[in-house]
Amino acid sequence: MDYNRKTQEIVKYFKNNEKKEENFSVGVEFEHFIVDKRTLKTVSYYGIDGIEDTLIKLLTLGWKGKYEKEHILGLNKEDMTITLEPGSQIELSIEPYKNIEDINRAYKSFLDEIAPILDAKGQTLIATGYQPESKIADIKMIPKQRYDYMFEYFKSKGKYAHNMMKGTASVQVSVDYSSEEDYIKKFKIANALSPVMYAMFDNSPFFEGSINHKPCLRKNIWVNCDNERCGIVTGTFDESFGYEKYSDYILNSPPIFIDDSKTIRFTGSKLYKDIFNPEEYSIQELEHVMTMVFPDVRTKKFMEIRIMDAVPYPLNFAAIALWKGLLYDESNLNKAYDYVNTLSIDDINKASADILDEGLNAKLKDREIHEVGKWLISLAKEGLNQSEKEYLIPLEILIDNKLTPSQITKEKLSLGKKEALEWCFVNNKINRGDEIWMQSNLLTNILK
Repeated sequence: MDYNRKTQEIVKYFKNNEKKEENFSVGVEFEHFIVDKRTLKTVSYYGIDGIEDTLIKLLTLGWKGKYEKEHILGLNKEDMTITLEPGSQIELSIEPYKNIEDINRAYKSFLDEIAPILDAKGQTLIATGYQPESKIADIKMIPKQRYDYMFEYFKSKGKYAHNMMKGTASVQVSVDYSSEEDYIKKFKIANALSPVMYAMFDNSPFFEGSINHKPCLRKNIWVNCDNERCGIVTGTFDESFGYEKYSDYILNSPPIFIDDSKTIRFTGSKLYKDIFNPEEYSIQELEHVMTMVFPDVRTKKFMEIRIMDAVPYPLNFAAIALWKGLLYDESNLNKAYDYVNTLSIDDINKASADILDEGLNAKLKDREIHEVGKWLISLAKEGLNQSEKEYLIPLEILIDNKLTPSQITKEKLSLGKKEALEWCFVNNKINRGDEIWMQSNLLTNILK
């Protein structure tokens, strides 16, 4: 079948999902580990006090379950959806909102309901980029067929592909685009700034239970996962980049399996262009395939930025504020675009390699990463209202001190591993109103 027809069908999907600027909103996915408070080991899906039991208990609070065979594997309620990653990482997706405070309200509602359940079991949510104690070999996969397919497929891929599946957690921010021109600007900006974001939100002080002495573990894991579907999309910085180029990327990637919401069939290494029938397909199938590539920045009906480690509140909201301030203010968008146009793909690739050894001290062309970060924070402030600017305060404190979340934990290790990580525990003891100042003061005390 005509390849161009296939390409144009996917291009049409992107065009159909353009939004008017006045309808722009921000979506977010928060991933957490659930660990035993005493041992820091990850809690299994299975067993009396396992994560399946937690999901069942949430049913009594008005959540509706999503099942695969007899197992409950997800929940939804109002504007929130809970899903599980392969190693039982719990992911909260909040429907897009125009205002960050509405996202904050939903997140607090989630914590109010899950935290008491976990506390009664001696468990807690923790926001780190990698499992703090458990090794992936000791973590049993959740009973989900798609993850079984992925696990088998990744056996022949990079050495950290299974670590990615069972060991990592992130915060992911989604933004809208109004046109192909707007999409191109945002996509190029987010990709060009990926070394900066990996470094600023580095929160992986441990790897397989031991101290991780190098920065930016998340980046290193993705580099060693699967080159066919990770990193920066090929051609992103070409002058001809746009909807068609991204459609080419999707068509020339192997989706591993096809899920059209009715059946799941394994497709292995077959490229989507050899499977896709533009005359007989469902939107569910196409949207599934778009989730089976894992680049730093991913395009669906919105643009999804996937670079940041999971970080504790309120740093996770700093990530939202940073991207909103940069990409939803026209003046900031153009300033950021002008800046990234001074960079070459070689500059970005070099910085991406250098952060694995130097972190915030690495350079993006001729500026150190932390300097670029400070500029981005100041720029983002100009695009936010006063209440939303405050979400940037904790991140600003860290970058002003040339510190990452991972470094905070490692500097506290003399107190003990659990004590060093307690600031990454996530509970429902967050007060509305002055929690931003409260938490930024906490960071200030940590830095003393």
